[in-house]
Amino acid sequence: MITKELQAIWWEWLGHSERLLRSLHEQTAAVMLRDVERVERLQPEIERQISGLKEIDERAVACAKGLAEKLGCKPTFRSLVDALEQDEAREVHAVANRVKAAAQTVQSVVEKNQSLIENELAYVAGSLHLLAKATENKEGAFGTRTHAAVLLDQTA
Repeated sequence: MITKELQAIWWEWLGHSERLLRSLHEQTAAVMLRDVERVERLQPEIERQISGLKEIDERAVACAKGLAEKLGCKPTFRSLVDALEQDEAREVHAVANRVKAAAQTVQSVVEKNQSLIENELAYVAGSLHLLAKATENKEGAFGTRTHAAVLLDQTA
């Protein structure tokens, strides 16, 4: 089996992606609960895990190119699979499909979390805008200047 190293790298990638998904789901929960400290604590770990996946990707690409040279085929997945024996090609294809599915899942959760974070930032920016606008108003609860503690009204 000449693809043993490539398959091992892909299995390593799958394990790493599972750990990343756990962290991403924890990030989703933290954003939805508006737990800023938890989001800030998770972010470096998520970035480290994503860079780890990129490193594993680079190793897999290098290994696949080496296999293509060894087999005398083009450095594409399709030509690599075509150059392998049928049983081994089936195994490689199955693992590749798992990697592809996991990559799509990771990508969708990352995009969802980015959207949630952007929405929270827009909400905070809108709230701050309303507060600033209310303080500039000369009439109403914020119209008179005082040194007393100010409570936010429902507009904010």
